[in-house]
Amino acid sequence: MEPNKKSNWRQKLHIIIHEADTPLGKLFDVVLLILILLSVVFVMMESVKTIDEKFHDILYIGEWVITIFFTFEYIARIITIKKPANYIFSFYGIIDFLSTIPLYLSFILAGSSYLLTVRAFRLLRVFRILKITRYVGESNKLVKALKDSRAKIFIFLFAVLIISIISGTLMYLIEGEESGFVSIPQSVYWCIVTLTTVGYGDISPATPFGQFVASIIMILGYGIIAVPTGIVSAEYAKSSDYVHVNTFSCNNCGARKHRDDAEFCHKCGQILHPEENEF
Repeated sequence: MEPNKKSNWRQKLHIIIHEADTPLGKLFDVVLLILILLSVVFVMMESVKTIDEKFHDILYIGEWVITIFFTFEYIARIITIKKPANYIFSFYGIIDFLSTIPLYLSFILAGSSYLLTVRAFRLLRVFRILKITRYVGESNKLVKALKDSRAKIFIFLFAVLIISIISGTLMYLIEGEESGFVSIPQSVYWCIVTLTTVGYGDISPATPFGQFVASIIMILGYGIIAVPTGIVSAEYAKSSDYVHVNTFSCNNCGARKHRDDAEFCHKCGQILHPEENEF
């Protein structure tokens, strides 16, 4: 009887903190999102000296409250999975760990010049926000479209890099050091900035022919910007028959992205809803 109660308790906690399809799961994720944003705001405010001087104690206490919450959350995520290593060494598991420990390290590394850099890892908590979007079905289609178009995008970027090298070399020969094109890498940098329509203005052509070539690169840049969007949009349109998956996470191996009608984990075969079969 006791083992069943313990298992049931872990199962309920697992659903709350790992899922987003249930009311409690969504509420937990919303609270998590608010705390993440507060944590980021606190760190940003600390970097402003005038604000830190006035509200240092409040910010410090707030950071500790949030850190303690995330500590319990991290431990809860571990104890609700039968194979904790799957979560601990996963992408989000590592991010959760790195974003929680810096404040604890302040006891050991207090006064160290690089402590602020370590504490900046708390900003990585913002990656948890990405998990909030997992219950938006369309996000799965977008991810699939990006994966399916990655080969085309890679070839496109490689072509852009070749164009930048050729154009940068050409501008180096046309303009030379007198106009700020002191080397081919510097000229390639200018070409990338121009091609992407960023246009810092730190380097600019001075000769008529150089300005003509620059104009062609600028016009080419407008066309290039639209290409990746078109590639992804085409793949997105193809995924109209994409099978919707829910947010349920296997409490045995932690695998996600199960079909709505799935009864067993697609990775380890564990039953996904044991509470429905207990009767």
